[in-house]
Order: sequence, then structure tokens, then C-alpha cells
Amino acid sequence: MKNKLEFSPEAKALKSGKYEHYKGNQYEVLGIARHSETLEELVVYRALYGEHDLWVRPLKMFSEEVEVRGKKFPRFKYIGE
Repeated sequence: MKNKLEFSPEAKALKSGKYEHYKGNQYEVLGIARHSETLEELVVYRALYGEHDLWVRPLKMFSEEVEVRGKKFPRFKYIGE
């Protein structure tokens, strides 16, 4: 049996709960998964609008800042549980 892979400190620090995308839509983070081939850490999240689609996005991209009109914003901002 293989050893269990540990998640990075960044993955362990990501809170489950509601997040707001910098464009305004809200999502619920369900957890962290790994890509089956590359083992990249992915955030699993659900839209809190429309059909409530499930999405995955690389953790680094989920956590990064984006620049809009010269100002930096988190791509996703934690807004609570």
C-alpha cells in the first residue's frame, strides 16, 4: 500500500465555505482534490447560482490575485460559512 500524500500548507489553510469571485458570483468551496495524473492540488467548488454546477480550479490560481483597472483583488474572497 502506498503512503498517503500530504496536502500543502496552502491547501490545508483553505477554508471550506462561501467565497465571492472578483466578478461578483458566489461559490461554496467543498474541499481539495488532486489531479489523477499530475497530483496538482485542485479546489472543488459549487456555484451558488443557476444550476449549482461543480467546478475545479488549480489551488494556486484559486488563491491568486487578479489585476482589474490597476487594482489588485483576490480572485476569490472568503465571505463565511
